[in-house]
Amino acid sequence: MSPDSAVEIERKFDVDDDAAVPVLHDLPGVGTVDQPVEHRLEALYFDTEDFRLASRGITVRRRTGGEDAGWHLKIPVAPDERQEHREPPGRKADGVPASLLDLVRVHTRDRALVPVARLTTRRTVHRLHGTGDDVLADVSDDRVEAEVLRPGGSGLRWREWEIELVDGTRDLLDAARARIVAAGARPAVHGSKLERSLGPLLPGVGRRPTPTPDGPAGDVLLAYLHEQLTVLEQQDPQVRQDAPDAVHRMRVATRRARSVLGTYRSLLEDADAVRLLREELKWLAGVLGRARDAEVMHARLDQMLAGEPVELLLGPVARRVDLELGGDYRKAHARALKALDGRRYFRLVDAFGSLLAAPALTARAAEPAARVIPDLLDHDMRRLRSAVHEARHHPAGLGDHPALHQARKEAKRLRYAAEAAAPLGRKKIARVADAALGIQKILGEHQDSVVTRDMLRRLGAVATEQGENGFTYGRLHALEQVAALRAEKRFRREWKYFPPMFGTK
Repeated sequence: MSPDSAVEIERKFDVDDDAAVPVLHDLPGVGTVDQPVEHRLEALYFDTEDFRLASRGITVRRRTGGEDAGWHLKIPVAPDERQEHREPPGRKADGVPASLLDLVRVHTRDRALVPVARLTTRRTVHRLHGTGDDVLADVSDDRVEAEVLRPGGSGLRWREWEIELVDGTRDLLDAARARIVAAGARPAVHGSKLERSLGPLLPGVGRRPTPTPDGPAGDVLLAYLHEQLTVLEQQDPQVRQDAPDAVHRMRVATRRARSVLGTYRSLLEDADAVRLLREELKWLAGVLGRARDAEVMHARLDQMLAGEPVELLLGPVARRVDLELGGDYRKAHARALKALDGRRYFRLVDAFGSLLAAPALTARAAEPAARVIPDLLDHDMRRLRSAVHEARHHPAGLGDHPALHQARKEAKRLRYAAEAAAPLGRKKIARVADAALGIQKILGEHQDSVVTRDMLRRLGAVATEQGENGFTYGRLHALEQVAALRAEKRFRREWKYFPPMFGTK
């Protein structure tokens, strides 16, 4: 069962012990302010022994006291915003609920969560209402005592204010900030109480470079890989919860990472480590791909059936499509979840993170990106042109020649390489990325048709075995074949306008 979830929008402020809470009732939109209410909060925070969560701004705690006692998981999503997931407090001895553990498994992997800090907070809440009973925000005056439970930690005491929106707007948040700062408070240096408690115990997070034309070519690769690892980490819990499009997004991130590691491999020193990581990313994409393929085919067939005249739908076709492909998806998703809980996946994410934390770069990676990157893109363009040459010279009308599939893969590789190079700001790179995407989409439609025709043959055979009419499956198969041949013609036409290579004079 999924935990309760909501977006928390708040700002924190450091404040001196003798500061007075400012007047709040005349802030924009505020009608009344409740009399202050005091709570005593006890919170036990959990993390891995090497603080994998706290170093990313993620907190897991079990809190008693106040109005929202229980387990809380908070994950940063934007400045001032965190996604908060809650579970009832349960028994203290039961440990972190499995539903919350799943949401951070991509970070903790197979490491155990242990208590790392205990915080006691004397909280005074000033509740801000609008003109009616609606609650706009809570302004909290917190006096905190922290005890670090790991070696090297120490006890701390401090005072902080925070304003958390309930039904109020960001305009109120901005007005309250100005009022609070005028009262002597300072925007908080730390993102959370736990971060302040742990202080120097927290490990640093790998630097994410900002690529520029004159900067190192290696920055282009590392920035793009950082982006893909972030997407993988964001989508991991979404896949576990079977959120819409999560499997697709996670799969694309693995494919992008694998692809650019191939294109830009000359910038990385350890060829064996790169090869192994690419192999593992291919494995993960394959695991996710089985669920994604069932998803795509289901949607494709549903769309085709919706466009068919009723008199041509003979037998329980829609029901069988839902039954077979829905079952395929559930089985494939279950296999994906098993893989995401496995050691192989954990070591893959370890290796990915390690590469970015301490990248071993070649001398070529230190050269200016504007000089190195076009040569690497040209290499991929030659690969694509070779594949297209093969695809364009197979007998027209076959509709399922493997050369077309290979051309699609090469177009996708070039597209990802050009996307990674987008920060260089060259118009031709953008044109190449767009053109490669166009070819990829056309041949992707062709490949979807090939896969869907295989599925229709399977569905038709099962229907026949069950004594059902197979006419509609044959008709849909013929329509798919026509669609594939049309995609071939579009591909041949569009290729004529593909941009020349960068080295062309």
